[in-house]
Amino acid sequence: MRLYRMRLYRIALWVTVPMALPLLAAPAGVTAVRAAGDTAPEGAPSVWRPGTTARPADTGRPFPALGAASMALPRTVPRPAIVSRAQWRADETKRDSHAHYAEGVGAVFIHHTDTPNGYDCADVPRTLRNLYTGQTRDRSWGDLGYNFLVDKCGTIYEGRAGGADRAVVGSHTIGFNQGTTGIAAIGTFGPGTPVPAAMEHAIAALAAWKLAPSGVDPAGKVRLVSTNGKSRYAKGTSAEFDAISGHRDGFATNCPGDALIARLPAIRRLAADIRGGNIPAARFPRLAASPADAVGGPPPRMSPAGPVRGQSRP
Repeated sequence: MRLYRMRLYRIALWVTVPMALPLLAAPAGVTAVRAAGDTAPEGAPSVWRPGTTARPADTGRPFPALGAASMALPRTVPRPAIVSRAQWRADETKRDSHAHYAEGVGAVFIHHTDTPNGYDCADVPRTLRNLYTGQTRDRSWGDLGYNFLVDKCGTIYEGRAGGADRAVVGSHTIGFNQGTTGIAAIGTFGPGTPVPAAMEHAIAALAAWKLAPSGVDPAGKVRLVSTNGKSRYAKGTSAEFDAISGHRDGFATNCPGDALIARLPAIRRLAADIRGGNIPAARFPRLAASPADAVGGPPPRMSPAGPVRGQSRP
């Protein structure tokens, strides 16, 4: 009988303590997206506003205040396999040595690289090195503007330096760089261009993974505040976005192309299904994460560097 009572007591603690901890730790408010330094691009950060989605509730972050309208706890989403900068042989001497960070990722902006679609996936590292050179040397962005890039075979590549698992501030959507992640589809996706299923799934899996720590529904809405009047919104203006939006939603551009824009509703639903555990993130073999994917492993086959047509727009 004593053993039975002890087991009941442990079960009661296991159920009640985790629920009580957020209440004990809850502050009066929460700052959800903040740059890690005054030198971060565009100065003041994009600001998270309470709306139909929860504020970020990352591990180690404050919980929303008592009485908050929404308190969604983060879900665990598997980390997709990501080819590191070392694997695609980025020359780290070209970039700004200081990465900038936000407190979390509250939205994802989708781009295309405006480069040819007829590439061999084995040659993508060469394309990345050329984009890297163009965006650091010619455009003075300090590094690749995008946080991640995805090829037509569904391979995900680390873009801007600072750590794939961190909220690195990129240079991809002027006015809304801080507290967001930029994912670029490698290619050009104008009207009528097919978007490969493997690419769509990789984008969805990556977006679901990046949004999960903040408790953001990939199919939901978020509010961001513009930090730059060159965006579609005057500086300081609060605007509502899809949690997974296109570049053109925040800036006057055709990016990511009509074809990819048309596929965003399906990508949002797929990301939400992955976050909810309804579809495995590793649906395609290239997305099956492994220790080698995370920390190194053999680099993909490289080709000699050569010119690539077109560059992305911020």
